[in-house]
Amino acid sequence: MLSRNFRLQRVGDLLWLQKNYNFAHIAFYIDELVVLDVTRGQRDPEAFCSTLKALTAGCFVPIAAGGGLRSVEYARQLLRSGADKVVVNSPLFDQPNLVKELAGEFGQQCVVASVDMKCDQDGSYRAYSLSGTKRIEASLSEMEWLRESHAGELYINSIDKDGTGQGYDLELLDQIPTDCALPIILAGGVGNGTHLAAGLDDKRVDAVATAHLFNFVGDGLQRARVNLVKQGASLATWPELAEFDLGPSVRTEIV
Repeated sequence: MLSRNFRLQRVGDLLWLQKNYNFAHIAFYIDELVVLDVTRGQRDPEAFCSTLKALTAGCFVPIAAGGGLRSVEYARQLLRSGADKVVVNSPLFDQPNLVKELAGEFGQQCVVASVDMKCDQDGSYRAYSLSGTKRIEASLSEMEWLRESHAGELYINSIDKDGTGQGYDLELLDQIPTDCALPIILAGGVGNGTHLAAGLDDKRVDAVATAHLFNFVGDGLQRARVNLVKQGASLATWPELAEFDLGPSVRTEIV
C-alpha cells in the first residue's frame, strides 16, 4: 500500500514486491525496514505473519513490524515470523500497560513506540490513534509513558506530510517533552535527499525514515545515502555502497 495523508492506494501484492525490490541488495543502503499492517477494519494477523515470513526470507536488514498489535502473544508471533522489533501505536493511548509488558517479555530495545501526529486548524498538534482516525486530547508532554522508557525508540510521523514529498514537519519535534530520553525516528514527507539531510541535521533526531525515495525514485534512496555520507553524515558504509557511481554531475539535491 502507498499512503498520502493516511489515505491508502493499493499498488501490488507480495509477488509484486519481491519482483520490484531486491531485498538482499537494499541491505547496503538502509539500516532498518519498517513493515506495518495498515489494514482498515478487520485485520488478519495470520495472513500478515505469513507475508512477513515470506518477506524476511531474502531480507538481510533488521525489521520492525506492527499494525494491530494488541497483545504480548501477537508480538511473539511477529518476532517468530522474522521481525526483530515490534511497533506499537494505538495501545500507547488505550492499553498503556502493554508497552511495559512487551518490554518485560522481550526487552526495551525490542519495542518501538509509534506516534502519528497532525496539526489541527487552531495550530495545535495532537496525536491520532486507530490509523489516524481518533484524536488524542492529551498532548505528548502529558503522556507518562514517554518518560517511563519502556519503549526503546520513538517513531514519530506527520499525517499532514505523509506521502506528499514536501519534506519533514520539523515542528513535530517541538511537541516531544524535553525530558524524553528515547531515540527519535522522524518520518513523513521525504521527497528528495535534501529532506533526509534536513532531518539528520536536527540534533533531536537520531534516524530518518522514508517510503517515497524507496518506492518512486529508482535508486534515489541509494544515491541519497551516498551523498549524505559525502556531506559528512555519520552513517555506516559498505564496499558496495562506497563504490556506487553517482555519475559525472553529482548534486546534493535528489529529485
